[in-house]
Amino acid sequence: MTLINAYIYTAEGDAIQNGYMTVSDGKILSVGEMADFKAKDGEPCIDLKGRRIYPGFIDAHTHLGMWDDGLGFEGDDGNEDGQTSAASLRAIDAINSFDRCFTEAHEAGVTTVVTGPGSANPIGGSMAAVKTTGGRVDRMIVKAPVSMKMALGENPKTTHHNRDESPMTRMATAKIIREALVKAHRYADDVRKAAEDEDYDLPDYDADCEALLPVIRGELPVHIHAHRRDDIFTGVRIAEEFGLKYVLVHATEGYMVADELAACGADVFSGPFLSDRSKPELVNLTPRSPGIIAAAGIRNAIVTDHPVIPIQYLPLCAGLAVREGMDYDSALKAITINPARILGLDERIGSIRPGKDADFSVFDDDPLTLAAKPLAVYIDGKAVYQKGTE
Repeated sequence: MTLINAYIYTAEGDAIQNGYMTVSDGKILSVGEMADFKAKDGEPCIDLKGRRIYPGFIDAHTHLGMWDDGLGFEGDDGNEDGQTSAASLRAIDAINSFDRCFTEAHEAGVTTVVTGPGSANPIGGSMAAVKTTGGRVDRMIVKAPVSMKMALGENPKTTHHNRDESPMTRMATAKIIREALVKAHRYADDVRKAAEDEDYDLPDYDADCEALLPVIRGELPVHIHAHRRDDIFTGVRIAEEFGLKYVLVHATEGYMVADELAACGADVFSGPFLSDRSKPELVNLTPRSPGIIAAAGIRNAIVTDHPVIPIQYLPLCAGLAVREGMDYDSALKAITINPARILGLDERIGSIRPGKDADFSVFDDDPLTLAAKPLAVYIDGKAVYQKGTE
């Protein structure tokens, strides 16, 4: 299949004002200017007549499928709040990939999401990057695990205070994370010694330590839930102490310390900000945040935290960031190539170039405006939505 006469926003280079894109076997085969296009005999071509192609949008922090839409406790699988540290929990064992919100996601052009546990526990379990169509979750996985979830601030305190157990303070939350990481290091040392010395016994199997081994080796990043400035820097402090790869999730007050975060080399997932200030640590929430963070030179992505903001409003959140001062191209990159790069998935998704997954949308107009809706959405080269087929 070849789409011709299209404006193509590549997300990695200059936009192609009048171009073509050929898709084969679920991948982008070629992209270029119409002046260089040579049709092959019998090759099907779709003339877009100047319409726009954009990479599939990526929401790098959600809980899609973890809290079923329209249900209460029966569909609530996001927090195992009977534990404090739960590193061995895996998002893929809880995601309801048949939740209707997956359909709402791809109908809005969101083709990949990261989803997983909430923030009730200091260590909540592993997150997964999945496509937003496919049925069985095992067929939707881009990478799982893609990160380990950690949480600071009010949520772990509130959850466990209500149960009359630790952590009830920020000190205890940080202590629980450090304790788990130290234990994982000792576990790794014991495993290594047992491999090197036949007289040294393997330690008893510990599922949480096993799950943290790729974290302490620097192979699996941690996604750290933090809103307040002090919590943000606690997350940075722990990551630096243990040499962890990390991303700051939410970073609601990050714009207030943007220069210092830039000096740390932090990556940030900004959002949700199309919401009310529902708890004390959101008192300084503003949609100006991602623009300020990007202007400071920090690599960032815009996220919905679905279901806090419904997943289909991800492009609208990017549009709001533009209205509040973010550079337009930076906002588009914040829902395409930036999250792909931060997640380490940019060889497959996030932009339009040969060799990548054929995840893209066709629009009549600017996708970051309120009235915009895709005319068609493709995932792995297959049409998953076409206007008029809702």
